[in-house]
Amino acid sequence: MADRSVDFLIIGGGVAGGYCARALREEGAEGSILLVGREPDPPYFRPALSKEYLAGKQGREDGLVVSDDWWKENDVELLTGTSVMKVDAGERVAKLSTREEVGFGKALLATGSNVRRLQVEGCELEGIHYLRSYGNSDAIRAESEDADGVVLIGGSFIACEVAATLTARGQRCALVMQEEVTFERQFGRDVGGFFQGVLEEHGIEIHGGDDLDHYEGSDGHVGRVVTKGGLELDCGLVVVGAGVVPDTTLAKSAGLDIGERGGVRCSARLETEVPGLYVAGDIAEYDSPLLDGPARIEHWDVAFNQAKTAARNMAGQDVPHEEIPYFWSDLSDWAGLEYVGAGAGGDDRVVRGSIDDGSFTSFTLADGRVMSAVTVGRSDDLEHARRMIRERSKPDAAALADESTNLGEL
Repeated sequence: MADRSVDFLIIGGGVAGGYCARALREEGAEGSILLVGREPDPPYFRPALSKEYLAGKQGREDGLVVSDDWWKENDVELLTGTSVMKVDAGERVAKLSTREEVGFGKALLATGSNVRRLQVEGCELEGIHYLRSYGNSDAIRAESEDADGVVLIGGSFIACEVAATLTARGQRCALVMQEEVTFERQFGRDVGGFFQGVLEEHGIEIHGGDDLDHYEGSDGHVGRVVTKGGLELDCGLVVVGAGVVPDTTLAKSAGLDIGERGGVRCSARLETEVPGLYVAGDIAEYDSPLLDGPARIEHWDVAFNQAKTAARNMAGQDVPHEEIPYFWSDLSDWAGLEYVGAGAGGDDRVVRGSIDDGSFTSFTLADGRVMSAVTVGRSDDLEHARRMIRERSKPDAAALADESTNLGEL
């Protein structure tokens, strides 16, 4: 027998968990709600960890999903610093790290992701950091003050954003990455080259087409990064941005189906094969109406929009998740990008505007169909891209690239 029961159990204290609690109340759900999160902080947005918060320009309270007072005012119980150790999907009981067993009517699994850790020689040395929480960002900022150089491992968002933020704070930074140019995997070489140029213009060394081999240090602290190409970079701090892995440990132990993309399989309504048990965020692999197949997309915009869809269905509605993901990224105040996309690939890219001038939109197409778009300085293009994605449009590539073409007519 469970020690107590709630109507809605939310497992995960990130953006998805916080937004699900908020959306349940906004959608009129009147039952008891319990959110269990393993982090010591209430649900918060993570993008600022590598940008404004790391720079010391934003406080923790500025990133909260809801205010501290919201939980009590809306009669939602919040347990921070607590983990769910096991979920019995059949009996609908969750066992907490406090040894309390909680029964539930409906539940959301929003366990997010864990950083991908690089197991190489020297990885146990102090001064090697990963970025996922406020505590990580605090440690990086504090240690960077006196570090004799910083090496970033990776060529995507975390590494590039942290490099920009720390460089703007006066630190000397260098990137080591497998890609030839930054963001190449996400946006292609031309667009990636634009952002690499921005970073290099501000003094950041970039070493592409190489890979981490091992770390060296003395007195238990990292002092050098050595690459497989033989490069040796002295440093006092390392920040690794090697991606994330969906945390499906709890889902697997509960017997839920894991899909081909590594997430928890669920319907377009974000409901698993267990009625009343939903998933959202990084672990959700859902039947996307936009992609005509399974999709799993990792970033904060997906997390809170999926949480709202899950909450609506937990509250008794019947709605598919059809939101087109959006996100943004800033490299200090030097350059920023915006992106919309259905989370699918595509080998063809059509550029509208001028990459050299820093005002462009790059559309990604698959079999002629617009799948995503990234823009610098042309935000209006994104609304047209969003419409094309939703309507499965196959515009003429030349017309799409031609700035004299009215995108509203394509």
